[in-house]
Amino acid sequence: MSLKIPGQDEMRVVYGSCPHDCPDCCALETHVDAQGRAISVRGRADHPVTRGWLCAKVNRYLERVYHPERLLYPLRRVGPKGSGSFERISWDAALSEIVERWQTVIARDGAQCILPYSYAGTLGMVQGAVTDTRFWNRLGACRLERAICGHAAEEAVRLTIGGRLASSPETLIHSKLILIWGSNPASTAPHVMPFLRNAQRSGSRIIVIDPIRTLTARSADQHIQPIPGTDAALALSMMYVMVTEGLHDAAWIAQHTLGWEHLLERILQYPPERAAQITGLASEIIVELARSYATTTPALLRVSDGINRHTNGGQTVRTLACLPAIIGQYGKLGGGLMYSTSDWLKWDRGVLAREHEETCPPAPRTLNMNRLGAILAGEADPPIHSLYVYNGNPAASSPNAGKIAEGLQRDDLFTVVHELFLTETARYADIILPATSQLEQVDLHKPYGHLTLQYNAPAIASLGEARSNWDVMRALAAKMGFQDAWLQDDAEAVIRDVFTATATDNHYLDTITLERLKVEGAIPLNIPVHEQIPFADGVFLTPSGKVEFYAAQAIEKGYDPVPDWKPEEEAPRRKKAGGVTKELLQLLSPAAHHFVSSTFGNQEHLITKEGAPTARIHPLDAEARGIRSGQMVRISNERGWCRLVAEVTEDVRSGVLATTTVWWPQFSPDQRNINWTTSDQLADFGGNSTFYTNMVAIEPDIL
Repeated sequence: MSLKIPGQDEMRVVYGSCPHDCPDCCALETHVDAQGRAISVRGRADHPVTRGWLCAKVNRYLERVYHPERLLYPLRRVGPKGSGSFERISWDAALSEIVERWQTVIARDGAQCILPYSYAGTLGMVQGAVTDTRFWNRLGACRLERAICGHAAEEAVRLTIGGRLASSPETLIHSKLILIWGSNPASTAPHVMPFLRNAQRSGSRIIVIDPIRTLTARSADQHIQPIPGTDAALALSMMYVMVTEGLHDAAWIAQHTLGWEHLLERILQYPPERAAQITGLASEIIVELARSYATTTPALLRVSDGINRHTNGGQTVRTLACLPAIIGQYGKLGGGLMYSTSDWLKWDRGVLAREHEETCPPAPRTLNMNRLGAILAGEADPPIHSLYVYNGNPAASSPNAGKIAEGLQRDDLFTVVHELFLTETARYADIILPATSQLEQVDLHKPYGHLTLQYNAPAIASLGEARSNWDVMRALAAKMGFQDAWLQDDAEAVIRDVFTATATDNHYLDTITLERLKVEGAIPLNIPVHEQIPFADGVFLTPSGKVEFYAAQAIEKGYDPVPDWKPEEEAPRRKKAGGVTKELLQLLSPAAHHFVSSTFGNQEHLITKEGAPTARIHPLDAEARGIRSGQMVRISNERGWCRLVAEVTEDVRSGVLATTTVWWPQFSPDQRNINWTTSDQLADFGGNSTFYTNMVAIEPDIL
């Protein structure tokens, strides 16, 4: 929608949506001058969550759009891979070369040797979900298991309560206790913070459980710092206190849960004394936490995806999802579990992906994105011969990045990268295609942190020769000779088809039309008042209709059907180096305040605000290693190493290191970042990443 600004006839405002991987999914308004240049991007004041302001990242969005280093034309590599040497070519030349190389791969080894790699560079329906599926399904390319973020947590929540149905942040005002577990919304969902502050001012108590004293923890009423990866043991011990002191809701459990006797058997294995040894917390803290949570109603538990990035991440979230059920908090206004709102609205998969069309070949193999380095190094059989990267920057953002860099240098790997900037990954490309920003493309967005559907209208013309993800897919399909109409529809037609198909089965879209969305920009889902509190009717989306403490579906997937704690597969141990025994520390790498993964990581202002890539270390650990603040240190393990600046602080507990991500390696003196040390091992559920199961040595850097 484009509106004239009263009194400024030469100015117009265009409604849009933030596309980045954040639950806030802010509603935007872009002011555009008579020459067609965007002069400001603001948060919409009339949006129920955005409320007129943007985060520190997107507030500088025009610096991204008009950045002097934007890629504006297709490029072909002319130097060695990774050298960053390219020459300008035409779109026709670029597309012809891509298709010619692909046809050679297909004729020799099959389309399964072509791997698309993408994640959440944009979360739009068209530029994300449709682009991830339609063309690749028609081509018969290798499928990608996109499991780098929250697959373990999603699986855990579905196994336990059946779906991701959180309330919108506005309901936080009704909570009397808010338990924020392994989540830092001040940096990763900042529009939740005003709602938390309002709840706090109204008498709600906020407790943060996190090994790091985050921005969110600094303003909490209590901060508890367990050893990373021990959260399930802490939760089970809380349940032990509730059960043995009669604080659980036995009647609610009997009526609304399945498998209580199995879970109870596990609970009784975790008295506070044992949990204290596992978690590093005093047993008194565990008992007090359990009593506070059990005796305050309504009590809300908030978790997000960081906590599932351990080898035991799935069972951790499964255990946490059981906590509200033990005290009967599901179905209460201001109570229950706040994880994600994603399952209130799910796009019609058949129309979105078109994978069952007659022209689509049978689905080939699926490879997990977390294993990209290993895949490129020979784990895939037959090998991957072409990689197409968009909406992602794996050379910086993915685990075991050193192995990815090695794989990207293969002479027999034809790599195409569709990007806005010359990222680490793009530097290894054979062909680079220039991408549009959100201000230059059409899309439709459903958030995962609130309940408002949002249309994104292009505010400005595409810069240079940049093209959107979907427009490139349409062009590639035409070059391949694919005649399917659903591969040639423009973004508007795609949105209409998917939206119409979805609306036939989802009454939350009643009264919402694409025409209204294009005019109004943002419209709340039409959820009846009696349905707005998840599970208020006591019916869950599991096969039994109950909270499943014992999940038969878990057995089918090869998981333990009952929540439990298992030690991480990389545990604290000692390493001999040069005759000296060194205790390894667990490295956590949570999100930076000024970047979204690696997005925005090349903007000078945001780099300055974020500071330097630092390793936060507890004073006791620093003293034992002769490390002082401001000193360059070397972080290393068997996977790789990098250099960071030490920050000695009590913000991390002893035994833990912390560094924010994702810094672009090209801005580091050694051209590496912390993902040179992170593991590409998969978590217990869903093939998820295990970034936080990462034991490293740290020592003063001696050059």
